[in-house]
Amino acid sequence: MTQNLQQQWAQCQTILADNLTSSAYQTWFAPIVPLQYADGILVLQVKSQFVAEYIEENYIPLLSAAIIRVFGQGTRLEYRVLIDSASGAGTMLPSGASQSAAPAQQIIAPAVAANSLDPQLNALYTFDSFIAGEPNKLARAAGVAVAKQPGYTAFNPLFIYGGSGVGKTHLANAIGNQAKRLNPQARVLYVSANTFKLQFQDARNANRIPDFLNFYQSVDVLIVDDIQYFAGLKGTQDTFFHIFNYLQQSRKQLILTSDRPPVELKDIEERLLTRFKWGLSAEISRPDYQLRRSILLSKMHQSGISLSDDVVDFIAQNVRDSVRDLEGTLASLLAHSTLTEKEIDLGLAEQVVSHIVAIQPHPVTVADVIGTVAEHYNIPEKAITSQNRSKEISLARHVAVYLCKQLTKSSLSEIGFKMGKRTHATMLHSIAYVRDQLEFDPVMRQHVAQLESALTK
Repeated sequence: MTQNLQQQWAQCQTILADNLTSSAYQTWFAPIVPLQYADGILVLQVKSQFVAEYIEENYIPLLSAAIIRVFGQGTRLEYRVLIDSASGAGTMLPSGASQSAAPAQQIIAPAVAANSLDPQLNALYTFDSFIAGEPNKLARAAGVAVAKQPGYTAFNPLFIYGGSGVGKTHLANAIGNQAKRLNPQARVLYVSANTFKLQFQDARNANRIPDFLNFYQSVDVLIVDDIQYFAGLKGTQDTFFHIFNYLQQSRKQLILTSDRPPVELKDIEERLLTRFKWGLSAEISRPDYQLRRSILLSKMHQSGISLSDDVVDFIAQNVRDSVRDLEGTLASLLAHSTLTEKEIDLGLAEQVVSHIVAIQPHPVTVADVIGTVAEHYNIPEKAITSQNRSKEISLARHVAVYLCKQLTKSSLSEIGFKMGKRTHATMLHSIAYVRDQLEFDPVMRQHVAQLESALTK
């Protein structure tokens, strides 16, 4: 590392420190080591992929501005993730934002040359980093299929919906990144609904609507994030309607995300809603216990954090609403541990989590599930564990087994024993039955969501 690079990075650090709290700067930027600046590319070494992802998610506009000011316009950023400190082995990750312009959500000129389209994708959002589980199984499988053959599956458009922080944007970017990797010549574009609206307004004000349409009609894979923000925007909706029709008829792929299914969108023209339903509407629901635990283990591995099983279980049991909350919890734990030089134990986890969510008073048990399900379906608790096979009792029993698997720490054998000494295979059958119903039956989804809320509140 040259003396000049050290000095330049020190200037960047000064800018960052002046614009961040002391704890944020010390946690995320002080440990960074500048490795190289050549051919307009600045390489920064970070401790883990988690650190790179967190900086990209929360601080990239500030970091970009600092780099532009010190290294100049056009500088691009790459991270080197240190995998083994003993050997010095590492891997490279490109930044999702170009330092040559406003990061990630810059307004794209419709007249841009065909061979110079920046896909605006976050390079860190891939299928490998998207942790699979039951709540996102259908959406992920459809996304993989679309990435392999965009425009040539039945999933066009692919409409991904779910609450905030469950991974919709991650999955949409993963599809785009994979499609681009498999076909580098493909014109892939990610754009937020808000950015599309601003682009349209600029084009209308400049009398360049034909150029705007031509630009978007040249895209092979169009990803529009948060489509619900088109609500009430008649001009934007009319223009997107024509783009949608052209791309769909030309066998080009459309991927849309929203915080709700098409049927619940308000102030969107009926002709657009109809087209949103042409392909597949795939929900990503709130992560269940098993998925939350898998996400934590994956993030721990990326970050080089070692947590005891009781800490992992405690976080997975209490931080329930979104993947974003889980990531924030790990980031807070890492920051507290770094600044206080304390080991991350259950006490610290309880302290941090209590500031993020309401801590559940006790873990959910099989008995809790049986009692809550029995009350919900207005049947005796003993009926669920009995040999009664009536339709009503069987349904309640299936739901109870499914919830036990999602919300408790009990094994299937333990659940089966407490459900009337039923076999492991019977438990698997009940879980599979409920999962199938959840994909297609909105009433079942509503019942299960109500029960989960009652059990985890």
